[in-house]
Parts: sequence; C-alpha cells; structure tokens
Amino acid sequence: MRLGVWAVLAACGSLAGGWAQGEPLTDADYDPAIPTLQEVVGHAFGDELTTPREAVEYLKALEAAAPDRVKVVPYAESLEGRALVYAVIAEPEVMERIDEIKADTAALASGELVETEREQIISETPAVTWLAYSVHGDEISTTDAALGVAYHLVAATDDPRVDSIRDKTIVVIDPNQNPDGRARFIHSFEAARGIEPQGDFAAAERDQPWPRGRYNGALFDLNRDWFTLSQPETRGKVASLLEWNPVVFGDVHEMGTDATYYFPPAARPFNPHLGQGIRNGQDIIGRMIAAAFDDAGEPYFIREVFDQLYPGYGDTWPAFGGATALTYEQGSARGLVADRSDGTRLTYRDTVDNQFLATLTTAYAVAENKDRFLTAFADARASAIARGRSSSRRFTVIDLSERRGQAEALGRRLASQGIKVLYREDEGVFCRKSHPDGALIVDRAQPLGDLIATLLDPDSPMADDFIEEQERRRERGLEVELYDITAWSVPLMDGLSPVACSRISLEGTVPFDPDAPPMAILADDADFGYAIPWDDKVQAELVVAALKAGLVGKTTSEPFTQGGRIFPRGTVVFTNALNTEELGDELNALAADIGAEVVGMPESWTDDGPTFGSNSYTRLVMPKVAMAWGAGTSPLSAGAFRHAAERELGIPVTPIRVLSMERADLEKYDVLVIPQTWGRFGDALGARGLANVKAFAEDGGVILALGNAVSVLSSEDVGLLPLTRENAVGDGEGGSDADGPIPGTELESREDYAAAVSDPERRPDFVPGVLLRANANEDHFMSSGYTEAITPFAGDTIYTPLRADQGVNVFTYQEADDLLASGYLWDNVRTQLAYKPMVVAAGSGDGMVVGFTQDPTTRAYLHGLTLMIANGLVLAPAYTD
Repeated sequence: MRLGVWAVLAACGSLAGGWAQGEPLTDADYDPAIPTLQEVVGHAFGDELTTPREAVEYLKALEAAAPDRVKVVPYAESLEGRALVYAVIAEPEVMERIDEIKADTAALASGELVETEREQIISETPAVTWLAYSVHGDEISTTDAALGVAYHLVAATDDPRVDSIRDKTIVVIDPNQNPDGRARFIHSFEAARGIEPQGDFAAAERDQPWPRGRYNGALFDLNRDWFTLSQPETRGKVASLLEWNPVVFGDVHEMGTDATYYFPPAARPFNPHLGQGIRNGQDIIGRMIAAAFDDAGEPYFIREVFDQLYPGYGDTWPAFGGATALTYEQGSARGLVADRSDGTRLTYRDTVDNQFLATLTTAYAVAENKDRFLTAFADARASAIARGRSSSRRFTVIDLSERRGQAEALGRRLASQGIKVLYREDEGVFCRKSHPDGALIVDRAQPLGDLIATLLDPDSPMADDFIEEQERRRERGLEVELYDITAWSVPLMDGLSPVACSRISLEGTVPFDPDAPPMAILADDADFGYAIPWDDKVQAELVVAALKAGLVGKTTSEPFTQGGRIFPRGTVVFTNALNTEELGDELNALAADIGAEVVGMPESWTDDGPTFGSNSYTRLVMPKVAMAWGAGTSPLSAGAFRHAAERELGIPVTPIRVLSMERADLEKYDVLVIPQTWGRFGDALGARGLANVKAFAEDGGVILALGNAVSVLSSEDVGLLPLTRENAVGDGEGGSDADGPIPGTELESREDYAAAVSDPERRPDFVPGVLLRANANEDHFMSSGYTEAITPFAGDTIYTPLRADQGVNVFTYQEADDLLASGYLWDNVRTQLAYKPMVVAAGSGDGMVVGFTQDPTTRAYLHGLTLMIANGLVLAPAYTD
C-alpha cells in the first residue's frame, strides 16, 4: 500500500500532514513568513500544472520573503521571450561569501592546487548541488517538484536533513529548462480539459497536438544540445555551470506512464573518458534514494536503461567536468490523472511527490558526503590534466587554411564550454604538418581534458565486453542495449581534418578569444569583380547575405584558376558590370560581419577553367523556401532544418502546414523542403496535396526530402524518386506451401538454420548513429564544395543506387573497408552500405527532387554538411527551368 511521500516525510518530523493532504504548507513545521505556492499562484503543490510564468513568480516570491537565503538569477531568454532563471538557496552567512566560495571552487576546478590548499578548501567550502528540471517541456511533474524542493529548503523549520543541506551545501534549482515547451503543453492541456481530469491515454488533454511540448521554441531536444550549443537555453545553462562548478548535477525527467521511477546508477555503456569517481558518486546517491523510496513504498528501477555514452546529455556533459551527473525519470501522468494499463490510476500529485523525494534526497546525500563529492570533483579535474600530459594525442591542431569559418566556429564553441583554445595567426608547422594560414590548438592537459578527448578524438570506443554482449544479443534476435548514437567526433562533423600529436611548440600562440570579431579575409578594389569561394558554410552565408542585399552573382559548375589559386565548383562571382560602384565595399562589409572571405578578380581571364561568359556560369537569385510543417512531419527534423536555413545560412523559411498543402500557392517558391516524416504523412498530405507537390516539381521547383521522407517520395503512391529500399543481405530465400510442398533441405550448420528461419523481407539490422565517409560525384552541382563528406547514418534504411537513366547518385558511401569514420557499425551492415547512396537527385518535369537518405541537419551539429544544404537551397534553383 502506497504510504505517500509527504506522509513519510511528515513521519520523519520534516513535513506536516497538510502537504500529504494537498493543503497549503502554512502550519507550525514551516516558517509562516515564507509564502506557499497556493498563496502566490492559487494552487497547492501538485494540484495543478504550474506555468513557466508562475514558476518564476513563485521563486521571486521566495526571494522577496527570504532575500538573505534565496537569490533568483536570470541566465537566458527562450526563443519565445520567456525568462530562464535559477534559484540559489543557502544560509545567510554562506550567501554573504558567495563570491569567495565561487573563487575557492574555481581553484579546486583548476586541478593545480598543492595538497594543503586543496584540503583546506575541501574542508571549509560548501559543495554546490545543481538540480535541473523539465528540459523536456511535457515532462510536467518536474517543475512543480522543483518549486516544492525550493519551498521546503527555505521554509522547513525542523527537518534535520534540511539543516544538513543548509549547513554544508549551496543548492541551485533550475525549475524549468524549457519554458516554451512547457507553455505549449499546458496550453494544449488547458484547451482540452473539461469539468474533471481524464485519464484515458487518448483523451485530448493528454494527447498532445503537433509538435508536442517536449521541444523548445525552435523544436530542438535540449537534452541533446549540450556540446552543440545551438540554443540560447543551452548556452546560458553551460555558462552558468562554468561559473558555479557544481559537484553534483541532477537532470530530472519523465517517461512513459506505465513506468515506475528510475534513478542511477546508469546503464552501460559508459563513455571511456568518464572516471570511476562519477560512478561511485551515483552509487552513493542512488542508495540513499532507494532507501527513501523503500520507506515510501515506491517501486523503482536502476541500471536497465539510460547509459552515459553520448556527451550531449544533462547526465554526461557535466560529468566531463568532474560533477557526479544523474538522470531521474518518473512515469508521467501527462496531465492530472492517467489510467495505467494494469488498471491503476496515477495522479499528478503522485509524480510530483516522487520527484520531490528523489531530488531532495539527492541534496541531502551531497550534504552528508560533502567532502567526498568535493574530493571526487577535484580529483577528476586534476587527473584529467595528468592524463592529458601523457596522451599521445595531447595537442589537437585545427588548420585555418581549410574551411576557416567552420574551424573558427568550432573554436568558439569549445571556448564557450570552458575549454582553453590557442590561436596561431601566421604560418606554423605542427605535428609534422604545415599550417600556412595559422591554426587553432587545443591542449588536453587541462581540467576539461576528458571533455576534449571525447569531443575531438575520432572515436570514443565502448568497452570490448559490452560490444561482445551486443553482438551475442543480435545473433539471438534480441534488441541491443544502445540508447542513442555511438559517434559524435566534432571535427569530423564540422568537415575538418585536424592533426594530433604528443608534443609541439606553442611559441607564437595566444589565447583564442571567442568574443572577438570573426577573422574575415577582405579584398582590395578589383577591376573586374569579386569571387566568393564556395568551400565553407560561412562563404554560403556571405552569398546569401549578398543576394538578400540585391547584389547580382553567378555560380560556376566547374572550378577555375586565377592568379595561381584554384576556385572550387560553386564559387560565386559578383562582377562590377552587373552591380553598383560600391560592390567591393558592400561585399567586404558583409564579409567582415560574417567572418568570410572575398577575393578580388583583376580580370575575367582564367589560367584554367571557364571564364565568366561561359555557359558554366548560372545566375543566382535569393531563394524562396517553403517547408512542410505539422501533421506527419518530425518536429525535430523540421526544427533542425529551419535552424540550418535561417540561423546558419540566413535564408527565411515559410512553414506550410501539411493539411494546407493542397491549397497552398507553391508557385511562389523555389524550394520545397519535406523534413523527416512521422506516422501517416501521406494521409495528412492527401491526394490533392500530393498533386500540388508534384505540380510544383513539374513546373521547375526543387524538392528537398530529408531522411525517411525519401521513402515517402519513392513509394508507389508518390513516385517522385525512383529509389528502391533494400532488405537485409544474406537471409534465406523463403518459400511458400501455397502450391504444395517445397523441396527438402539439409541444415548442416547453425548458419544454415539461421538462414532457414530468417524473414526474407527483414530489413537490415538497426544501427545506432554512426559517422560514415561518402564520396562526391563531382560532375553534379549538388556536390559543390566537396570531394568527399562525413555523413550520418542511423536506422535500418538502405537504398539501391539510382540507374543512370533514373537520376544521379550525388554522394555514395565509400567502400566497406574505408566506410566507417566513427562509432560502432555492425559488420554485415557495413558491407551492405558500401557504394549505396546518401544523396540522390532526379529530374521531375522541369524541376528536380533531391533526396538525403539521412537527415544532414539532425541536432544542428553536422556543420560540415551545411554547405550541402546550401547547394540545395541556393544553387539548385539555378539549375532548374
């Protein structure tokens, strides 16, 4: 029988029965001068869903009531203009010396203290516990639990655990990491609710409309964005953690309604760069939460899921800085009540109770083990320096003569995460390679050396015994125990080729300033015009800015050489004859803002390749882009593509709802983007919508299809792409007894048996995300700027290459032995993927359909493919009628 979390705490002398019964917490166990949630916003903890505005309002009310113990700090603003704040809660005497404590913790974080200094700081300094809630906006119980924890820590007068927490730690509470998503969920919930809450999973109040509340205002999953830093919420949060150096970071979530409660220890696989201290800390906290849940009669599970491999989660990124990072997951009511499949009913109050208990217990565990957590934090930082000094890859050098804009952007992202980056302006030789235009250098002998290793190394391999077990599971037809992707090497994803070695000279280097203006390369006045080399995403951004400003330029489908320099395919030339007298000044001004390169052309004569009057040159226009939006499309894919087009390239996108596609005037647009699809996209589009899309292509439009949208466009019903999806290789031929018995067979081995029982239409084995090498077909404009590319692959969809009469395979995966760039790929899938298409282009009337068999914009971290997106948005319309 469930006792109720609040009742358990009350029995321990820490909570009044009033909270257990849902009444405002204003009795003798709490300081009456501290306002309850009921008094501030009109409902008690767990009775209703607190909105983002109300959550901030309540924390500010706590601050007003106890300014010596609570400080509310704004740290970011969401895309939709909502404030993100955290509350710092500590004893008055601790608040008075916050700056001193931050300085002491930063000294510990330096990893370079002598033993006596270190021990003194550990003994005298409070530990910082950071509790972060609701990174996914529809994981609703988390925010209300956060407010309950804040109230309890400030108002409780006789809880010995609170006394310990306030004596030994500083607690930072971030109640709502995703206010836009939470507001979206609450709006849909309130719009559908009736006179009493409904628990049916199909009830409208619990059945979220597209795009759901999980994502932020830009439709990003903020729990995948930690090292990518594409979103303002993430950038603000990372900057705050670097300021505070917490020793524990708790990330509080929800999961499916039928689940119970999950807390660490985490599942395997562990990232190889995470130390044992993190796991020890998880064990300490996990055991204390388990005891609390046992006392409350609450079931839970541990270790079965939610691994710590990918460094972009809230329970991994902080861990690379020495914090014990944890994920918490509560089965969600997704409203005020939920009917579970076992016949029981879950209430919102139940879920808030459990989240409160788990996170308050976490704060108590840190307090009771304060010195251990501070020591583990300091050890992790110091040992990262030591490992870095002895590493054969101690120094990573990023060449600034190759995709300079993307290299500088990587340097800024690394520096924004607290990683020290050095800059060499002029030519230098590093790791036996000449860097004629300077370089960025990262020394992993620094406190964040483990983060550097996992981000910059080509691979972060999983343990051999774990891989062996996954292979055995696969052989038995069981699901593999991999939660997410296995590859994320940032230089590879940025299209860069750094070198690494154990020793270099740092003479002539200076600290890289991420806030300095971008390092543009400008042109002197030129008699003929100016070339914008098409070799970097910032170069594409410059071209877009120039077209938006009304400048006239042409792109070349063939490389040309002038003055000893080779200008690649796609290069855009703006001539003085086609533009105003201020052309050079205008281009230089735009390039200075963007950090791009402008090259002056003294004449039209080329030493090799086409001249400006050649048919190889095609005039560009500022593209008008539409995108399918809503029912049947993936919010993540739609959000990521819009981010790439608008935030990275500067191209506005018009979202058109799929249900409105049948009446949309698509003739206004040059490009129509169909992001990855969900569910029944074809049904949502409808026959008339499909006819409109087909007519758009027939009349000269460009369609870009991403990921599994390619399957939709290549289906018999649609027929816009002549691609055929493959089944797995090596299965049995199958047979049917519809026409009588089939010939007998002899099974001589387990392999024969496996072939006999296999499904002849089985798809290839599902692959968690990896990075693969793909070769470019340099005869097609869609590969402009590339000879090869690092591309993603995830899932189980492989296509047969297009025949020459069907279209062009623009990018194809490399041969099997060279295919894998990073991650773990099943061997049979590796051999099947060789030479298969990643990007295809096919004519459709006067228009063109371009299919990306994998989404190149996923998670906004494949910056090396942004130029490929620009090929489809900027160049493609110039090559259709």
